Amino acid sequence: MAQETATSAPAASVAGHGTIGLLRASSLYVAAVLGTGILVLPALAQKAAGPASVLSVAAVLLLSIPLAGTFAALASRYPDAGGVATFVRLALGQTAARMSGYWFFFGVQVGGPVVAILGGEYLVAAFGGPRWAAILVAVAIYLPPFLVNAFGLRVSGSLQLVLTAVLLAAVIGVVATSVPHLSAQRFTPFLPHGWVGVGAAISLFVWAFAGWEAVTHIAAEFRNPRRIIPIATAIAIATVGIAYLALQLVTVGALGSAGASSAVPLLDLVSVALPGYGAWIIAGIALIVSVGVLNAYLPAFANLGASLGRDGHLPRWFAKGAESGQVPRRALAVTGIINLVYFVALVVSGLDLTPFILIHTSCMVAVYSLGMVAAVRLLRRFSPGWWMAVVSVVLVVGLLILAGAHLVVPAGLALVAVGVTIYKVRNRKRNDAAVSRPL
Repeated sequence: MAQETATSAPAASVAGHGTIGLLRASSLYVAAVLGTGILVLPALAQKAAGPASVLSVAAVLLLSIPLAGTFAALASRYPDAGGVATFVRLALGQTAARMSGYWFFFGVQVGGPVVAILGGEYLVAAFGGPRWAAILVAVAIYLPPFLVNAFGLRVSGSLQLVLTAVLLAAVIGVVATSVPHLSAQRFTPFLPHGWVGVGAAISLFVWAFAGWEAVTHIAAEFRNPRRIIPIATAIAIATVGIAYLALQLVTVGALGSAGASSAVPLLDLVSVALPGYGAWIIAGIALIVSVGVLNAYLPAFANLGASLGRDGHLPRWFAKGAESGQVPRRALAVTGIINLVYFVALVVSGLDLTPFILIHTSCMVAVYSLGMVAAVRLLRRFSPGWWMAVVSVVLVVGLLILAGAHLVVPAGLALVAVGVTIYKVRNRKRNDAAVSRPL
C-alpha cells in the first residue's frame, strides 16, 4: 500500500524546554502505573494463587523492567506529544503511527470511566449506600483532573506531586499498622492452587504494572528528558513494586483466606489494623488513586490528540497546543466528550466493568506491540535499551496471545487507520492529477 509522506520527526533530544522536574515527573509515573489496582488486585490475586500471590507480584515486577526501560529510552531520546505514535511513525511509517494513535486515543480512553466508577464504588462500600450513588461520586472524581489540566502541566503536575505523596503515606500507614497482625500460619499452604494459580495471578498483575506508555506523551514537558525520564522510571518501578509487594504480604498475612473473598480488601485490612477509622482512610485512598490516575492520563490523551491533528491523523483543528509548553485545550475538550460517551455507555450497561477493562487492556497491548517493534528499529543496536526492547517484544507477544479475541476492537481501529490512509493517498493523487491537467 502506498504510504503518505512522513512529517518532520523530532530529533533525539538531550534537553527539553519544559517545566516538569524530577519530583513531579516521578509522581506522574507512579500515578500512571500504581493506579486503581491497589484497591482490588491484592484480593483477586490471593483468590487465584493463595499466599503464593506474592511470587506473582515479584515476577511481574521483574518482567515490567524491560518494558518500562524501553519506553524510558525512547521517550528520553524522542520527547514529543505523540509519544508512542511518534516512535512508530519514525520507525514504521504514517499508517502504523495512525493505528497506534487511534488505539490509545480512542481505545485506551475506555478505561477512564472505569477508574472513576471504581473510586466511586469504593467510597460507597466504605460508607454504605446504593450502588447508583457511585455514579454521582464518579462524576465528582472527574472534575478536578479536567479543571487543573485546562491550566497545563505546571498546575496538574503540582497537584499530582501532592496526591502521590499523600497516597504513598497512606499505603505506608496501612502496611505499617497491619504488620503486627501478620501470622505465619496464614501463609500455609503456600501453593494451594499450584503454579497454575501463580500464572493466573501474574496475568492479573500485568495490568497493574501497565501505564509506562502514558507519560511518553508529556515527555517534552520535562526540563531535561534525557536525564529525568530514566531516573523517574527507576523511582516509579521501585515505588510501585514495593507498594504492591507490601500490600500483598499484609493482605495474605493479616486477612488470610478472608482476603481472597473480599470485594474491598483495603477496607477490611484497615478495619483489622485501625478499627473505627477504616472507612475514612479508605475513602481518602480511593479518591486520591482515582483522581491521580485520571490526572496522569488526561494530559497524555490531550497531548496525543493535538499531535494527531498536527501530523494529519485527525482534523487540523486538534493541532493547537501540540508544541512543548502549550496547553492542548481543544484536544482536552474532545477527550472530555469521548469520556462522557464511554461513561454513559458504562452506566447504561449496568456498570458492568469487565468489557470496558478488556477493551482498555487489549488496546494497550496493541500499542505496546508496535511501540516495542519501533524501539528495536530506533534504538542503537546492542545498547541496553535495544536489548530491553528485544526482550519486551517477546513479552508483548505473550500478552497478545492472552488478549486473544478481545483484540477485535484494536483490529477495528486499525482498519479505520488503513481506510484513512487509502483516502488520503487517493485524495493526493486526485489533487496531483488536477494540478498537472492542462488548461
